[in-house]
Amino acid sequence: MADTFALDPKAWQLLLALQQDGRASLKTLAAAADLSVPATAERLKRLMEAGVVRSIGAELDATAAGYPVRAIIGITVLQPGKKAFIDKLKRAAEVLECHHVAGADSYLLTVVARSLEDLERFLASINAYGETRTSIVFSTPIPRRGLVPPGSTRGS
Repeated sequence: MADTFALDPKAWQLLLALQQDGRASLKTLAAAADLSVPATAERLKRLMEAGVVRSIGAELDATAAGYPVRAIIGITVLQPGKKAFIDKLKRAAEVLECHHVAGADSYLLTVVARSLEDLERFLASINAYGETRTSIVFSTPIPRRGLVPPGSTRGS
């Protein structure tokens, strides 16, 4: 986990623009942050070195890519099996993310599948590690989105 890095308003303007369009040119990012191109490049470099910007990539539509089923899976895994479980998940194409959590579950997973039958096969492949609770996602009214400055609100 990255240490807290002091982000001034210019850094936030740059980060907001970058989150909106990861393919934006340095010139476009500079204009959004009201900075020169060299200053923008330097700030971006520092933000990456500090771990604030971990990566820049493409967001794919799972359904269009052949994974129309999405589910959230909670699982309780006993301590001796946790490493093997995580190792298995790292290799599983279905797993988009895994959170180690407090509460009734040890982990919460977001997974995708080509069909309900494939989801059932995936669940069977992890049932040996613990009891699962599965919620099928019908829709996503608020999709994953970028960060905003702490204490601010989002526009409509």
